[in-house]
Amino acid sequence: MTYFIDRRPNAKHKSAVNRQRFLERYRKHIKRSVEEAVNRRSITDMERGEKVSIPTKDISEPVFQHGPGGARNIVSPGNKEFLEGDKIRRPSGQGGGDGAGEGGASNKGEGDDEFAFTLSREEFLEFVFDGLELPHLQRKPLKSLEEIKMVRAGLARDGVPSRISITRSMREAYARRIAMRAPIKRALKEAQDALSAEERKDPVLRNPARIVELKAEIERLEKRIEAVPFIDTYDLRYHQLAAQPQPSSQAVMFCVMDVSGSMTQNHKDIAKRFFLLLYLFLEKHYEKVELVFVRHHTAAREVNEEEFFYSRETGGTIVSSALTLVNNIIDKRYPAGQWNLYVAQASDGDNWDDDSNICRDLLVKKLMPQLQYYAYVEITPHEHQSLWHEYETVAKQFSERFAMRQIVDAGDIYPVFRELFKRRLSQEQ
Repeated sequence: MTYFIDRRPNAKHKSAVNRQRFLERYRKHIKRSVEEAVNRRSITDMERGEKVSIPTKDISEPVFQHGPGGARNIVSPGNKEFLEGDKIRRPSGQGGGDGAGEGGASNKGEGDDEFAFTLSREEFLEFVFDGLELPHLQRKPLKSLEEIKMVRAGLARDGVPSRISITRSMREAYARRIAMRAPIKRALKEAQDALSAEERKDPVLRNPARIVELKAEIERLEKRIEAVPFIDTYDLRYHQLAAQPQPSSQAVMFCVMDVSGSMTQNHKDIAKRFFLLLYLFLEKHYEKVELVFVRHHTAAREVNEEEFFYSRETGGTIVSSALTLVNNIIDKRYPAGQWNLYVAQASDGDNWDDDSNICRDLLVKKLMPQLQYYAYVEITPHEHQSLWHEYETVAKQFSERFAMRQIVDAGDIYPVFRELFKRRLSQEQ
């Protein structure tokens, strides 16, 4: 068995092990604070850590104390003010202790001090994306030899001690001992037979010199047998490992955003926050996930990350142009047999009337048969329009792989994101 000992130095006055225990023990309180922080943050602040506060009453732990024990006789002084069952008024003044731990007097009743600490960036993102994953991720045939698995590939005479094959090494040692001792044992048996024959002769015919010679030969042969080592480096065998190509769980996420004139700056900011959450989520949890950014108004274009978030281009609205472009990119660069395909679309729901039917047909006939998951968020406080109603038809037909949610304001982004990418029970089993 191999043991791994973490000898990395902790930061000054900190213990990584104790910190992990603390975060796990109070996960519920920390997660609540993280969710509140996500809703009030701006786009550029999403990746930094967070200061978290926990009421001291929630971190108190039971302790064992010695009771008074035995029988005690005490005398309690009487009073002229209180009778049994009366409630004692709270003391007034600075020493009353009725504040909320802020160092001053308060008239707001009982309060609690808070225990505050700071989450690092990695810890913050861990709580943000806890319990989320890409739905219906599948193992695909390997496109390239990037993902491999080390498997046993026979035995070799050279290797590291941790991979030694005890059984095979002992078998080789046993075979070597048999092979090396066999001729010596035959010679030893012949010498022993000759000595016995010589000793059985009549004392007159017995040759003392021959007997001495045979005994010396027997002793020499016995020493040769004992000198054969029990195990030799020649006998050692090690398990050989070879790199074996494995099916890849590589995926591509298409980020489709409406940048038409009906999308106000507030709508675009909400869409940017949603896609930024999606980007951070994929970056943290998946190494082989590619992002494709598609912006559209009357025409759709594939753009880079910076242009996707910060370009000022605008125009009318034809959503089908974006879906057609996504389908063409899949055909050219991401075959469905080799990639897990995902699409996340953000729009205000406004679309050219005759185009919504085209979007439905594109999804049903071309895109959804290839996609693992399609997430659509509509950013609007108003009634849904034709695009939403056509998408509802698609959602009924592909209920497990098509999800649609409405976002009214920035506070809905994180709850909707968690609902769209929450871990499915079928994937946990």
